[in-house]
Amino acid sequence: MTATVAEQNPLSSPSHPQRWLILGVICLAQLTVLLDNTVLNVAIPSLTRELDASTADVQWMINAYSLVQSGLLLTAGSSADRYGRKKMLIAGLALFGIGSLAAGLAQTSLQLIAARAGMGIGGALLMTTTLAVVVQIFDEGERVKAIGIWSTVSSLGFAVGPLVGGVMLDHFWWGAIFLINIPVAVIGLVAVARLVPESKNPRGERPDLLGALLSTIGMASVVYAIISGPEHGWTSGRVLLTAFVGVAVLTVFVLWELHIPYPMLDMHFFRNQKFVGAVAGAILVAFGMGGSLFLLTQQLQFVLGYEPLEAGLRTAPLALSVVALNLTGLGARLVPRLGTPVTIAAGMSLLAAGLAAIALLGGDGYGGMLLGLVVMGAGIALAMPAMANAIMSAIPPEKAGVGAGVNGTLAEFGNGLGVAVLGAVLGSRFASLVPAAVGAASLPAALASAGDAGERARITDAFASGLETSQLFGAVAVLVGGLLAAVLLRRAERAESAPVDSAGRAAAA
Repeated sequence: MTATVAEQNPLSSPSHPQRWLILGVICLAQLTVLLDNTVLNVAIPSLTRELDASTADVQWMINAYSLVQSGLLLTAGSSADRYGRKKMLIAGLALFGIGSLAAGLAQTSLQLIAARAGMGIGGALLMTTTLAVVVQIFDEGERVKAIGIWSTVSSLGFAVGPLVGGVMLDHFWWGAIFLINIPVAVIGLVAVARLVPESKNPRGERPDLLGALLSTIGMASVVYAIISGPEHGWTSGRVLLTAFVGVAVLTVFVLWELHIPYPMLDMHFFRNQKFVGAVAGAILVAFGMGGSLFLLTQQLQFVLGYEPLEAGLRTAPLALSVVALNLTGLGARLVPRLGTPVTIAAGMSLLAAGLAAIALLGGDGYGGMLLGLVVMGAGIALAMPAMANAIMSAIPPEKAGVGAGVNGTLAEFGNGLGVAVLGAVLGSRFASLVPAAVGAASLPAALASAGDAGERARITDAFASGLETSQLFGAVAVLVGGLLAAVLLRRAERAESAPVDSAGRAAAA
């Protein structure tokens, strides 16, 4: 009997005849989701003025989206596997479009916060199902290139978000930055309904409702602690309590998943060295990218004196180099030739070298920073698609949605961890170099407390030294972690090939 689409193994089935058109459609939807992670930042003055929003209101407007999205990624991926990835992709586009409409027409801060949370639900569904569909419609020969193009959208979204927001606010009111999503959602709905084939886990496992609740609460709590740490202090009661709740709930989640017959996330995946190596590498790429961009914006504005929009434009070469290299398919061509471990090691080494170049050369002007950004982009373009492909290929095809959820969760966690750790290194180094009489709560506060121009110059130099130290720390962490991930992947490949070699020798004998 002929297998249905839902029963086929997407890792061995032929490519879909309209795969590149489908990829373009889902990348457009993905880009819209990622733009909304950063586009609201430029609208803060308008929101404060027109909605009479307090500082706390603005923080929740920004964070409601990322908190809901990061908390629901695993649940969204599991739902896509169970109920159908096409169905969940359509649901995600619909929720995102409705949430965007509500956000654009919001009249109060509370309405906008609620709308952003609704958009986060749609965003979680889109982030997981788009990658799962890529795995489904491309065969093994083209999958790395397709995932490379898909992952390129992440870098492009980060770079373009503030620019799109700035352009829209120059010509329209703040609500337009949300209403622009609606045509994209409508086009996506029509295209997905007509083009994307349905697929799901053919075994139809029971839904893991408690696991979904635990993972959502745990991840949202951890991400909230990371987001609020820089503002409230890492040792504040709010941050410590939220982090403790998140870790405790995630621990219960792991124990629950280990002891039920139908887990949402099979913890036995973590016994697979290929999966563990790819997971470690994915966290560290996000760690290096998120942490370095957090530091770069401060270096460009506080040390080199650029305005916010000028600083945003000067970080664009990082994203543009990722886009250029992935669209040319460089990483996709290198993976078959060099192998996944070597490609990842090379990419992570370039990422570390770029961070080091920014640390050592970026303090004197933009030229050294530009070199570092381009080298970082080359490293990300090599490492990120190879690691995403390694994660997805280490998970059974029927669990592609969960695999995409794991990949998205790692990116969120790694970004937050990079900001937290490198920000803490910066703060510690800065505090140790600033005179105690001035205080070092932040650079602006320290400068305001300075007595004369000479003291202000010493404070700025101390901040630049802190940036250099934290960037070098990040470079070392990325390099060591990347090499470790490559070693784990290499060992996993050898373990996988050993039975084949033994069978071959036995057959020959």
